[in-house]
Amino acid sequence: MNYEDVQKVSNASRAKAALVDQNLFKYFLRAIMAGFFIDVAVIFSNVVGNLFPADVMPGWGKLLSSIVFSIAVILISLVGGELFTGNNFVMAFGAYDQKVGWGAVCKVWLVSYIGNFIGCLLLALIWSGAGASGTADYFAGFLPGKLAIPAGQMFLRAILCNFFVCLGVLCGIKLKEETGKILMITLCITGFVVSGFEHCIANMGTFVVGACMVEGLSFAAMLKSMLIVTLGNMIGGAVLLAWPLRKMSADK
Repeated sequence: MNYEDVQKVSNASRAKAALVDQNLFKYFLRAIMAGFFIDVAVIFSNVVGNLFPADVMPGWGKLLSSIVFSIAVILISLVGGELFTGNNFVMAFGAYDQKVGWGAVCKVWLVSYIGNFIGCLLLALIWSGAGASGTADYFAGFLPGKLAIPAGQMFLRAILCNFFVCLGVLCGIKLKEETGKILMITLCITGFVVSGFEHCIANMGTFVVGACMVEGLSFAAMLKSMLIVTLGNMIGGAVLLAWPLRKMSADK
């Protein structure tokens, strides 16, 4: 990254920290909207996947549902929203660049996480109440396996997930043309979804819908998954991507 790009990311971290301090309500609404956008992607992705049963071209279902999930980060980038996983990268980068303190980093992370959860919860409940486009069997087919992933694998999948997601976030900050942003975000997000990586905010909406439609799911298993995946996402964005990018970037 050149100096100009370093400044873009660091300035973004300062702007987020300042907004939380000066207008918490506005920032919180942005976090809720990001949760809405993630759930839009969850709905779109799972409905598309449901169109391709396991015995009829399942590979196409996985690929197309992965591609359409990209709409989440595209909407956040173009419309606006505060996504916890993207903030793992942006805020940590600003801290490494000494533009924000770690107290501000943690505050932004906490507020965005809570806001994302509320947004995912609300839209997931509305979707479930609306009938969820007949996807109950689809959720019942993949959720038990998702919750049964060994903890170590789940943690590593979460790290890799947010590495991909934050690359998409970085492209959204760095690139000027909307066409370029959409293309690069789509490639990055498709990569993590089709690979079966774990995203804590997407899981929020998925687990709420699953709890409403699928019997026998373990609430404890969902909480355990959320904890592991959240920690993994934080490391993927803040350590695996933000730290080396800042350290390899030339100063002015």
